Amino acid sequence: MITTVGKLEQLQSTIESVIRGKSDVVELALVTLLAGGHLLIEDVPGVGKTTLGHTLARSFDCTFQRIQFTSDMLPSDITGLEVFNQRLSTFEFKPGPIFANVILADEINRSTPKTQSALLEAMAEGQVTVEQETYQLPRPFMVLATQNPIEHHGTYPLPESQLDRFMMRLRMGYPDSEDEKTILRQQTLNSPVDNLVPVMHSDSVLELQHEVRDVTVDEALIDYLIRIVRATRDADILDLGVSPRGSLALYHAAQALAFIEGRDYVIPDDIKRLVVPIFAHRIIVNSRYSTGLRRSDEAEAALQEIIKGVNVPL
Repeated sequence: MITTVGKLEQLQSTIESVIRGKSDVVELALVTLLAGGHLLIEDVPGVGKTTLGHTLARSFDCTFQRIQFTSDMLPSDITGLEVFNQRLSTFEFKPGPIFANVILADEINRSTPKTQSALLEAMAEGQVTVEQETYQLPRPFMVLATQNPIEHHGTYPLPESQLDRFMMRLRMGYPDSEDEKTILRQQTLNSPVDNLVPVMHSDSVLELQHEVRDVTVDEALIDYLIRIVRATRDADILDLGVSPRGSLALYHAAQALAFIEGRDYVIPDDIKRLVVPIFAHRIIVNSRYSTGLRRSDEAEAALQEIIKGVNVPL
């Protein structure tokens, strides 16, 4: 366990050498990776969403693709397509950028729903189907998507079915003064991402993902998790509660968080800490209880109230 913890600490410190002052965001991004999930980062431009994706991919030895989503993008631009080979007189498959370990889906809400849907099968099953042929994606496989919650002109909001595929939704937030000063000094000559040296192989990430599933979750904690989920479904303030996929996401993420912190068992605080980033994008607040805040802010406030009403196991 000591060796594993050492690897994870090295991985986290490598990412934090670029993403300054955001240790909580970095840790939760690693939780998503080790739990085998996908990450949605929603924040204003320029706070490091894209940089986090680049840094995460470069910190371990893997394949990486950045896809800039635009309104004229087609599903085949992501998945790939069949191309006719004149020499062989046959069609052959040309893989798209989705065939990589880490996918940075930049400004995902700028593409049409048809193009967004091209990611659904990949995110849920780790495969894509083109012309009735199914192709397996490399493992580990993670989609890290970004979107700007402020600018809505020319965007297509992600439908609930797409949002539910993301294990977590995070916000970067602005850095404090000292961290921003460090960022300015780091960028004097070139980006610190260019100087990153991988500290782990992709096979090691797969091994860690398997080890995470061995972390013990007590029966009382499973009951606690389910009570929170049931509370979201029964709450008058919500029109849409958390799906079973959300329950599974919280369960596996709690295992990953305990693992990263050097424990082989989950504690109640693991679950409480993860409820908001895992559930907030999966629920809808009833319009009668709207406070005029952004939808995401209303959802987070509603979840905080729900958590207070659920008894924590001792």
